[in-house]
This record gives sequence, C-alpha cells and structure tokens, in this order.
Amino acid sequence: MSMRKKNVEFSSMQRAWFEQACANIKSERLSRLIEDLTAIHSPTGGEREASEFMVEYMRSVGIEAYYQPVSETSGNCIGYVRGSGEGPTMMLYAPIDTHLDADPALDIPWVGPELRDDMVPGRKNDGDLVVGLGASNPKSMLCTLVEAATAVLEAGAELKGDLIIATCGGGMPWVVAERDRAGISSGVSYMLSHGVSPDFGIIFKPGDEVYYEHPGMCWFKVTVKGSLGYSGLPRGIPGFRSSIVPAAAVILELEEWLIEYPERHQSEQVRPEGWIAAVRSGWPEKPAFPSAAMEIFVDIRTNPDQSNADLCAEFDGVMKTILGKHTTIEAEWEMYVSCQASRTAPDHWIVQSATRAWEETHATEYPGAPHTSGQTDAATITQMGIPLARLGYPFSVDIPEEYSDGLGGMGIARVSDLIRPCETVVYSILDSCTRDREEIGLKRL
Repeated sequence: MSMRKKNVEFSSMQRAWFEQACANIKSERLSRLIEDLTAIHSPTGGEREASEFMVEYMRSVGIEAYYQPVSETSGNCIGYVRGSGEGPTMMLYAPIDTHLDADPALDIPWVGPELRDDMVPGRKNDGDLVVGLGASNPKSMLCTLVEAATAVLEAGAELKGDLIIATCGGGMPWVVAERDRAGISSGVSYMLSHGVSPDFGIIFKPGDEVYYEHPGMCWFKVTVKGSLGYSGLPRGIPGFRSSIVPAAAVILELEEWLIEYPERHQSEQVRPEGWIAAVRSGWPEKPAFPSAAMEIFVDIRTNPDQSNADLCAEFDGVMKTILGKHTTIEAEWEMYVSCQASRTAPDHWIVQSATRAWEETHATEYPGAPHTSGQTDAATITQMGIPLARLGYPFSVDIPEEYSDGLGGMGIARVSDLIRPCETVVYSILDSCTRDREEIGLKRL
C-alpha cells in the first residue's frame, strides 16, 4: 500500500497566514510551558492537576478550553479554536501521563539504582534542554501542539473548520489498578465516546516522520506450574516439581521465537517487536518456600493487517510447540491486555496534508518513514473511526551522558528541535481548517 501524493497549493492568503504563524512561534514561551507542565506530576491515572493546568493555560492564550473528568484523579483537557462552520473539525492530540510513579519505593531498582533528574517531576532548565519526568515524552509533545494552535490564533487566520487541541490521561501502556485501572488508552476512549468528534486529526509523538499505520499491542501471561516446596529439603524429593527452573527453559524458547517474529510480521510502516518484560514468582520475604507457579509476562506488538485473535492463535501454537518439546513442563497462558493496530488510508486528506507539511518545512520530498513498533493512543483513536496521521520531532542523538541510559530521552526536551515540527503542524492546520469541507473530500453540511 503506497502513498499516492496529491499536490494541493496554498493560496496567497494561506501562505501569508502560514508565514505569520511561523513568525509567532516563540521558543521562550514554549520552553516555559514545558518547564511548568513537567513540574506537575502526572503518572497514568493521576493526571488531573496537569490537565487542569493545561485548561487554564489554553484559556490564558485565547483558546476555549474545559476539563473533562474521567475519575477522581484523572481527566482530559479539551481546547477549541472555533471556525466559521464551513470546514472540517481537526484534532491535534498528545497524551499527558508519564510512565513512572517517581516514587523510590515503587520504581527502584526497576529503573536503575536511582531516580535521576529526568525521572522525577521538576523545573530544571539547562540552556536548550528541559529536564524532568516526561519533559520530552509526553509533555513537550502537548506543549508543541498548543504553541502551534496559539501561533495560528495570533496570526488571525480565518478558519473555516474547528480546531480541537486535546490531551488525555491513561495513555501509557500501563494498567494502574489502584487508580481505576487507568491506562491502555482509557482516557482517549472516554473522550471520543463523550462528545469529542473530529473529522480527522494529527497525533504528535517522537520521530520526525509521517505515519499512517499505528501499531497494536497484546500482553500475554504464561504460568509455569510446579508444587510448593521448602528450601530445607534435598533436591529430588518425591512429589516436588520446581516451577522456576522449567520457566527458564520456556523463557529461552519464547525469546528465540520473538527474535524471528518482527521479520515475519512487517507491514509498510510497522515492524512489530516482542519482549519478555517481567517475571513473578513466590514470596521475596520468605524464599524458604519455592513457589508452585512462575509467571512470565510478554509484550508483543502487531501491525494493522494482524488481528489480536490471529496473534492469540499464533502464540497458542508457539506455546504448544514448546510444551511438546519439553514434555515434563506444565503451563497455561492467556492474553490479558490487547489494543488492536489500525491504519489510516495513505491517500486520506490528513495523511496527504501531513506529508505536504513535512515537505514544506524540510524543503525536500518526503522519503518515507522507517518502520516503527511504538504503540500509542493513535491505534485506539483510529479504531474509533477518526483518521489520524502521526507527526513528531527528531530523536535527540546527543543526550547528555548522565541521562543516556534507561529511556533518558523521555525526560530530556530539546526546545530547538521542536520549532520546525511546530511549523509542520501549523502548515497542516492551515491546510485543513481554512478550506471548505467539500474541498477536502467531506460531505457538505
């Protein structure tokens, strides 16, 4: 499925609005907003304060905005720049929740030996860098979209269509039981079923690319069975079966399959990965009693041509093959979380517009996107009927050494890297929202 490019020119007025809006982008304002938002802790399911802050900020720059509560601790921020009603409704979307609790008792040693500055909320500015939990992903993403909308508003562009600027909680691939089981796109699912209905949209994420395919994700739990034991007994005692040692064999077999999995499941823009991500067994506080069960947790991504049912059947076959090879191992397995991959047609207006925007700001023909495997809210948004293109900012290759390990890029925002992507978003806003519905292929109201 290739992208059929369409040439759609700007009028002289659209060009003037674009140039003025780009001139209105202020790196200092953007940097300050990223700092302020990064200082507000917003773990998955606990985003209320951050979302309410963004409502107040949007209102302060002239954007109509409101807070949409989802639970006592979580909610969404929805902003509007109203058009005349003749054009499409376009959504700019980025999540707001972070991937860590920033609590040493919960995160160490799983993040490493300590919580660094890029793993905790705070206001740390190091020249062009903003450092803090989620400074880059997701805080800078949302702030860049708001800056783009603000620049268009200040340019006085005569919008025909409404522009929605939305951010939701519950976007991280994390199920937080203690906070109403938030996560796996819970916030965006709520938003799109409670009154927010754009014609199409842009999601802003890491990667200075144009994506129209959005990876899905399935989580599996494998439980290897044994019997409860006691460490004071000798090996080989009748009736005792370890669950932990056989689980090691299952892990190695699954890893061999996962290494080959991406190559066999590539689509045009997605190369889905799979990882053994967690294991659990027994009581750390009483290791005198070896556990009767060892649980293995696996995250596997999917492309838009795979159904979750297909992957479930494939995983079932893999596990049966492993047990057929290791006949003394007893295990059961289940898929316990899933998010279906999705695709927007590459010739859809928003994909074409995002591509034109990229080419305008990069002054070159778009060469095509590298494969991705990162699951985002885009999969759910598109599954719920909203065509979506993904734009973003370049990955920083010169992250300071002290932050380079352990997803350090998520907590390091380089403001200068966000300006051209902000201009790209501005172009697509004006390309879409200053046209009649019929001009972009929608029905006339």
